[in-house]
Amino acid sequence: VYPTQNVSKAHEEKIIEYTEKIAKELNVIGILNIQFIIGEGQVYIIEVNPRSSRTVPYISKVTNLPMIDIATNVILGKKLKDLGYGTGLYRKSDYICVKMPVFSFEKIKNADTSLGPEMKSTGEAIGYDKKLHRAMYKALLASGIKLHSYGTVIATVADEDKEEALPLLKRFYDLGFNIAATIGTAMLLAEHGIKSKVLRKLSEGSEEILEEIRSGKVSYVINTRAIFSGVHYDDGVAIRKCAIQNNITMLTSLDTVRVLLDVLEEVNIGVSVI
Repeated sequence: VYPTQNVSKAHEEKIIEYTEKIAKELNVIGILNIQFIIGEGQVYIIEVNPRSSRTVPYISKVTNLPMIDIATNVILGKKLKDLGYGTGLYRKSDYICVKMPVFSFEKIKNADTSLGPEMKSTGEAIGYDKKLHRAMYKALLASGIKLHSYGTVIATVADEDKEEALPLLKRFYDLGFNIAATIGTAMLLAEHGIKSKVLRKLSEGSEEILEEIRSGKVSYVINTRAIFSGVHYDDGVAIRKCAIQNNITMLTSLDTVRVLLDVLEEVNIGVSVI
């Protein structure tokens, strides 16, 4: 999860309150896994799992606590105080940890890289540092994402994502990247002073996008699906498959694009006209 801002004290207290109530009501002894999300100033519960999860080894790493050993002893009837641990919220670390999913699309043939509610990640990686962007940089590298500071970005974005994608593509442009886009995205970019190379769509009988991907000049491919319609669905599948086959970083979530840009802007040297 990429924190765009620190969790407020009020939200933190609400998360603790909800966790205590759920654990007591479900009579959970051991480990309880709860996923929260904060939106529009409210704390929401996504799901509750009365078990361990893939995150536990990372929590153990971050806190330096043997979580599984502790949980097992508690399940067997021992008390936290008898194990040498207190109760209540554990102290905060003095560094920031970022967990990133790891995908293996290049190894799993014919798997669509577009992300959805189903689990597609095959593992996780972690990056930690005293500064957020450094932690994110380490996590991105550890998860296998190739970070390029130059080259071409191909953007083929669903209509409902164009408004959100515009400032992100502007940031790539300001960093010195070349932009290549399908006609709808290219027209929007032109309206905002961003030059781009127009690529015809596969559904129009052209393979310009695939040829561009195979050229060796492309650093990132940004492709989002039209959630509310099946328009150009086959185009997206072919583009994503071609990017993976050519070992190019494929981005299907604008949130991930935003994180990537935050890191690139932090680690790259800015360039300005003299």
